Amino acid sequence: MPVYRLTSELAFPDPHEAEPGGLLAAGGDLRPERLLLAYTLGIFPWHGGPPILWYSPDPRAVLIPADFRAPRRLLRTLRSARFELRLDSAFRQVMEACAAAPRSGQDGTWITPGMVDAYDELHRLGLAHSAEAWRGGRLVGGVYGVSLGSAFFGESMFHAERDASKAAFAALLWQLGAWGFELFDGQLPTPHLASLGLRAWPRERFLRALAASVARPTRRGRWELDPEVVRARLEAGGPQARARGIG
Repeated sequence: MPVYRLTSELAFPDPHEAEPGGLLAAGGDLRPERLLLAYTLGIFPWHGGPPILWYSPDPRAVLIPADFRAPRRLLRTLRSARFELRLDSAFRQVMEACAAAPRSGQDGTWITPGMVDAYDELHRLGLAHSAEAWRGGRLVGGVYGVSLGSAFFGESMFHAERDASKAAFAALLWQLGAWGFELFDGQLPTPHLASLGLRAWPRERFLRALAASVARPTRRGRWELDPEVVRARLEAGGPQARARGIG
């Protein structure tokens, strides 16, 4: 399969033409219009360059938010109220922490300053969001991504304390489910994502579901976590559930 070279034209090749590893195109830019078009088509950037590299892998890591079930140990952590959970209170800080987090088998990060600026602009436009875990006034875990229609595209997560990123992830998934989101995209399947319930979908299945999801209205603006959503999911997980420090 060829790797396409993007120009200034706002267009992408058919994602079905990606290489076996998912690489589809190189070049272009990170302006909001191009990023949003990419996500709509099931394509995402890994900067790493220049040039910017654009991927559409097969298979794809996917989760239906309404089907998310937190692992038992994570439920215990959430019930202990160790973390204060929030949405959209520190988007850029979450991105910068993801960029600084060491990754096994990786030298450096694909989350460059240019990527941070680009997604921060999407956040300003109400289309990129973060979920965060705080402890003692310190950000200790989080996840960020892009929202279009009823689809959320997870980009990266970090933790400075055990289970902090998973706690933020659970809060995000429960809130997405309460809002009627139909699709959470985790990009490339990994054992870590599988442990959180994400499953490998063939690209064709993912693209069909994505087309339906992005046709829905988009929830723009700053998001806030509904404590009752988290409390209800914790209570559904067992008779001893307690939810404090959520807000």
